[in-house]
Amino acid sequence: MSLNPPNLRPDLAPVPRLGDDSRLHGPDREALGRGGQPTIGMVSLGCPKALVDSERILTRLRAEGYAISPAYQGADAVIVNTCGFLDSAKAESLEAIGEALAENGRVIVTGCLGAEPDYITGAHPRVLAVTGPHQYEQVLDAVHAAVPPAPDPFIDLLPASEVRLTPRHYAYLKISEGCNHACKFCIIPDLRGRLVSRPAHAVVREAERLVASGVRELLVISQDTSAYGVDLRHAEDRGHRAHITDLARDLGGLGAWVRLHYVYPYPHVRQLVPLMEATAATGTGVLPYLDIPFQHAHPDVLRRMARPAASARTLDEIAAWRAAVPGITLRSTFIVGYPGETEAEFQYLLDWLDEAQLDRVGCFQYENVRGARANALPDHVPDAVKQDRWDRFMAKAQAISAAKLSAKVGTRQRVIVDAVDEGGATCRTMADAPEIDGNLFIDEGFAALSPGDMVEVTVDEASDYDLWGTL
Repeated sequence: MSLNPPNLRPDLAPVPRLGDDSRLHGPDREALGRGGQPTIGMVSLGCPKALVDSERILTRLRAEGYAISPAYQGADAVIVNTCGFLDSAKAESLEAIGEALAENGRVIVTGCLGAEPDYITGAHPRVLAVTGPHQYEQVLDAVHAAVPPAPDPFIDLLPASEVRLTPRHYAYLKISEGCNHACKFCIIPDLRGRLVSRPAHAVVREAERLVASGVRELLVISQDTSAYGVDLRHAEDRGHRAHITDLARDLGGLGAWVRLHYVYPYPHVRQLVPLMEATAATGTGVLPYLDIPFQHAHPDVLRRMARPAASARTLDEIAAWRAAVPGITLRSTFIVGYPGETEAEFQYLLDWLDEAQLDRVGCFQYENVRGARANALPDHVPDAVKQDRWDRFMAKAQAISAAKLSAKVGTRQRVIVDAVDEGGATCRTMADAPEIDGNLFIDEGFAALSPGDMVEVTVDEASDYDLWGTL
């Protein structure tokens, strides 16, 4: 089986691994140990939504008196939060479980692959327990059974600060779970259920806490951000309405960057665009950035995927967004080699990409997923053809990216600093989401910078995906 490059897989996110405690910060680093505490390690795989689940599990465990171990050897048990979106992701999850068993021996499995317990125990019968996605109580029960808590009532049973696995200055903000779409290549609704939106006041309250703790960028995530609140009938509660436009407006007033991911191009997305116009002037608010999962452009392929098949109207929407906010950044992911995809349909996709001129593009080759309806479609594309189309697609996307970044040379950009070392500062512009997009590097005069700083930079140089600049 050919595997998609991890940095282009839409189902993968930053992968915090045991053995690296640099992602824990503030009270979380202090919580790594007091004498006698039971300790739990966490390996988190998959998308940012799974990362948020890992953070919630660790936060609950901290409140019960557990310490967080940054190494296999220091843990009384290890939780592996798995991904089950693609067969290749399942293979990576099984490998991670095997590594944890070999290094520690006491492993609890949760996450999307946990929806297939027999698949896991068939490969690794020694795991202590298997639970499905976002089954927080079952994970805690499994931890209690494997490693009973030993809280110190004078220290541990206090309201715990939230444990986060991202750097201090940005955080993922999950606004809903599940999905109402029925795309034939996807089993997310089977794994995580139908759309369930969080109340808007709860989301805003969490965002306020994050900003107060030093977070300067909120990354809004869900399975379908545009559909937020549909299941709640966009009800208003405690002064906050459960609609993505209202929520974006509320979050945009907190003084941080707000980046919207997984936004389906419904007509009401136009209402988000005006919120982005002021951000360039103020430096905070809803960023002029939309992450939209187009997946393909040819109407027949989209119909076979059971997705909206209006690529021409999508181009009109893109033109309208750019007319309103000329600097808006558009990011998307695509599938090549979907069953039945002809050379003509693939060429249509390339021509559409030429016209759309998307700023950031990822692509992966179609893979069968157990339980997905696309598996039964006729005319599966040979692996060699999928690889050839992936190469051609990425060459086209790379050329577009290089031209767009070259046009930024000489401009001033507001950036957020992600890391500083002896070689320079690694930053991101408003056009760059962490881990999945490009970077802006500063290699002179950076000594006074720290992660989380926001500064103005003049762009001096560009490559296919990254920029270089000076303060």
